[in-house]
Amino acid sequence: MDVDLLNPPKFSVGQELANFLATCEILLKAWKAICSISKNREDSFLLIKDEDVVYVIFPSFHNEDFIASDSKYGECNIKNQKIFSAGLKGNDDKPALVHKGALNRFLHILENSDFKAKMQDLKEQNIIFVGHSIGGAVAALATIWFLEKRLRNSNSFCITFGAPLFGNATIQEAIGREDWLGRFCHVVCKYDIVPRMYLAPYESIAKPLDAIVPHWRSKMGIDCVDVSHLSMSEACMTILNNVLKCTSTVANNYPGVRSPYVPIGTYMFCSTRGAACFEDSEAVLKLLHFSMQCQEGIPFDQIAGTCISEHTDYGCMLEGIDEALLNARQFANFVSNSSFEIGIALELEAIGVGAQDNHAFFALKKAGEAKNEQEMNTEKLNVKLSKNQSHMAELEWYKTRCKDSNTGYYDAFKQHDQKKDFHVNLARTNLGDFWDEIVEMEEKHVLPSDFRTRNKWINAGTTYRRLGEPLDIAYHCRTDKGNKSFLSDGVRPHRHIVLEKWMIEKEQTRTGRGKRGRTNFASLSEDSVFWARLEEACKASVRPQQEEFEAYVWTMITNKSISVEVFLEQSSFMKWWQQYSQIQLQSPQWRSSSPLFNFMANQSWN
Repeated sequence: MDVDLLNPPKFSVGQELANFLATCEILLKAWKAICSISKNREDSFLLIKDEDVVYVIFPSFHNEDFIASDSKYGECNIKNQKIFSAGLKGNDDKPALVHKGALNRFLHILENSDFKAKMQDLKEQNIIFVGHSIGGAVAALATIWFLEKRLRNSNSFCITFGAPLFGNATIQEAIGREDWLGRFCHVVCKYDIVPRMYLAPYESIAKPLDAIVPHWRSKMGIDCVDVSHLSMSEACMTILNNVLKCTSTVANNYPGVRSPYVPIGTYMFCSTRGAACFEDSEAVLKLLHFSMQCQEGIPFDQIAGTCISEHTDYGCMLEGIDEALLNARQFANFVSNSSFEIGIALELEAIGVGAQDNHAFFALKKAGEAKNEQEMNTEKLNVKLSKNQSHMAELEWYKTRCKDSNTGYYDAFKQHDQKKDFHVNLARTNLGDFWDEIVEMEEKHVLPSDFRTRNKWINAGTTYRRLGEPLDIAYHCRTDKGNKSFLSDGVRPHRHIVLEKWMIEKEQTRTGRGKRGRTNFASLSEDSVFWARLEEACKASVRPQQEEFEAYVWTMITNKSISVEVFLEQSSFMKWWQQYSQIQLQSPQWRSSSPLFNFMANQSWN
């Protein structure tokens, strides 16, 4: 393959990306691969090798895949299946939902074919998962499964044609967090009904589909039996009317219950005039509505028929796109460095909507402005991060001074009896305010969707949390009059909980790489609430709680994830150990069975 599809060039407008995809012939090859599997219904999937690329193709139609009548929109919780990891979750506790028919088809392939074995054999290959119609949704699920299993650095990509929406915002967030959104390209003809139809409740599209699916199967060369009582024209009109009602609700932000599904990845909208690509989920939802509106002079029944016929005509559309793009290239190059608005106008003209459609124009403009604002906010935070390095240096200096006096900085700050303690408290407060602002901005979605996965912010947040949270714990223990545990609900600052979550999520993406073994103890304890756990152990009156803390400490020692400052002579930990070991020594078995006892007796931290 002459073009690296997994690392394409960067483009200023969506039409340029569409140019790239159309002219590198990948899309046309993918469609031809789909047509080849449609003629062989015995295959649940098919592998085709072309140069240095392996296409993994999923069939277009199984009648039962469209059927998911036990929920309003055919959705189901992906958590109920064990084929995806626990990391496939959103930024909150909302369930991860996918279309049940697509999920069941993928499960059937996993359990009743050699799919897993075939994928294992393709370790070093460039792989493109391809699917049409409901097979596109299956291809998307297969891509996610493959990226998780084989693993997150694999050379894989997904191309779908006329695929329905398959997952909710939780799935989108999980894929975005892994930086996988760029691995999905969904090709959509201007009027094709299928990419829009799951925005409507299942019961409103079920009967028309009974008549339409056999027609699609026949067009793709598949034997079928028509069991519907509706005529094709009646089915087309009914499904278009019902879908338009729901897309209009979404596009115009009307109140009411919405379908759980959202666009995931890049969407390439096609028309006889050309094509353009869009990534913003809300903008794509609006375009799914605006791009299929009735054009002046075209009867509604003709549009209804086109909504069905275009679903199986992607081959002709792709060939037409190539020619249209070549004809438009000179004009596109002329304006490529022009204004943001001209770029939007070009995109709308390319997908057949027209720049005069104010609703579509402002939807894209708003999406572009929101993205620019997110990046500007990130730049502002970059500047603030640099300025806050002086506060981090203040904490580091304080930590060093306390260690030199044989008292850890946690215990020194808890006593708060020296002038330097007041200075470090100001630095602690300023840093807390800064990270509170970051967490609030991320939760309000005014930062890029991948902000929480960027190494710079993961590393900065983790370093701050491990250095700063022990001071927050010390401050709480010194000032709390109600004797409330730092770990009880509502006490631990929200910023620390969120930053720890970001770090854990990032570590989950490194499955299979393994952790580098330490040779020395950490300069900062990896568990930033170590001192809070110690305070609880000191107050515990029941031996099992004390023994649980002993086991916790030994695990940290084994992993060398505990700071050597814990073992300073005047530290709270050493005082706890003296009291705890005296009690435990009353049991003869404890001395021989406790690895922590031997470690402490030999002062092995030195």
